[in-house]
Amino acid sequence: MQRRMKGLDWAMLLGLALAFGSAFFFVHLSLRSFGPVSVGLGRVAIAACVLTAVALIRGRRYPTAPSTWLALLVMGALNNAIPFSLISWSQLRIDSGLAAILNATTPIFIVLLAHLVGDEKLTARRGAGVLLGFLGVAVLIGPAALARFDPTDLAELAILGAACSYAFAGLWGRRFRALPVEVAASGMLMGSTAILLPIALVFEHPWTVQPRLDSLVAIAALAVIGTAVAYLLYFRLLARVGPTNLLLVTFLLPVVALALGAGFLGERIRPVELLGLLLIMAGLAAIDGRLLAYLGARLRATSPEAAATSVSPRDSRRS
Repeated sequence: MQRRMKGLDWAMLLGLALAFGSAFFFVHLSLRSFGPVSVGLGRVAIAACVLTAVALIRGRRYPTAPSTWLALLVMGALNNAIPFSLISWSQLRIDSGLAAILNATTPIFIVLLAHLVGDEKLTARRGAGVLLGFLGVAVLIGPAALARFDPTDLAELAILGAACSYAFAGLWGRRFRALPVEVAASGMLMGSTAILLPIALVFEHPWTVQPRLDSLVAIAALAVIGTAVAYLLYFRLLARVGPTNLLLVTFLLPVVALALGAGFLGERIRPVELLGLLLIMAGLAAIDGRLLAYLGARLRATSPEAAATSVSPRDSRRS
């Protein structure tokens, strides 16, 4: 049974949307000084330290089995190293708001993956949601991409690749249910740090950079707010309200990113982006199902048949 959300749950959900949505803003600022892999490295390394400290303060024990750490390494690749690098690289070429809109397709890829592995079959309603979501993506990328291919198109596809990676991470992450949240999250971030460190050192030479102050502050905020705090809120909400209610954050995240991009980065919100966002949100609403169920209940309640059956026995005798 779906849990009814209370005031604190809604406040935490808004906080999670602000944490996740602000990540695109902080990535934009970080890229003013650092390369995309270095931004990802700073993000996961600092967040790993924060969550490890939280785990030790709470007296959590870390696993000792090599197989568990290997699984955490894979999780770090799928949930952090790959998508963070792709998102950072794409934001060199597209606005943060557009990146957030395309990233909102993650639940659509999760639905498709769940169908392919046999976890949950694709119903007609969810299938319609998937089609609406991909229609929104097609609107955002535009028909011109079929005639010519430029770096902007590749950046948009990179965001979709990040969304796919998140979907695979959701499937892989089920094996960590027995681990405390802080241990699983920090272990995953340790794994992604181990993956990104040699790549950044070899290809981007971050030690040669003379960073701007706003980039340094942005990476720290990205790690603490957009990653460490976001993960703690995410898993806390998951335990309190369940995965269905948690899906609501997907509707809020692009709005936060668009507002920050337009308000502080001077990004222009184009009509085609709003249309694409509306189509993707409509697809997510169809996948979620609650809005359609509510509208259906309201229609049934206002139908003539419902009005007739609501007449009391006293009213029927008077007539």
